[in-house]
Amino acid sequence: MFTGIVTGMGRIESVEKRRGGARIVIAPARPTTYRSGESVSVSGVCLTAVSTSRRLIADLSSETLRRSTLEALAPGDQVNLERALCWGDRLSGHFVMGHVDGVSRILSTRRAGNSWEYRFSIPPGLGKLVAEKGSVALDGVSLTVASRNGRAFSVSVIPETFRRTTLGARRPGDAVNFEADVFARYPRAAALRRVRATRRKR
Repeated sequence: MFTGIVTGMGRIESVEKRRGGARIVIAPARPTTYRSGESVSVSGVCLTAVSTSRRLIADLSSETLRRSTLEALAPGDQVNLERALCWGDRLSGHFVMGHVDGVSRILSTRRAGNSWEYRFSIPPGLGKLVAEKGSVALDGVSLTVASRNGRAFSVSVIPETFRRTTLGARRPGDAVNFEADVFARYPRAAALRRVRATRRKR
């Protein structure tokens, strides 16, 4: 589990295709040691370190490649990194699982005072999980939905987030990993189960 507060960026060193999946090697911007078996959020996708190293080495399944933007990664690309939440840590963002729901695209960006306003598309079938003032994780960054209009929503990106994450380099048309707020996802799933159960009883 993560918080959506990116702790640093990393650079893709290599991508090796293997058996329908891939293995990636990421060099973090700040020196650190990843332990074998630990979970790390890579641009919003929960991955498992496969060895103890100063590089993050992780395997990507075919499901991960299909559902996220990680399939398009190439050496030299920058990614957002966050290590898993520890009990007792401050929860500055919101609960982020690292289970990407879909891919969203940047529709527009504009300067708004000292910040930036980004408009994103809502991935198909996920509209009911996006609400004004609710939370979303975009490429692993915890953000608040400022407004919702049809199949698009907007967020405000403050200078610190713009500088410390890959969002500062994103442009209209770019794809990002989208994860809905867990508190929006599970209550809706429970409601759907109740509706289905009621229909079966009729």
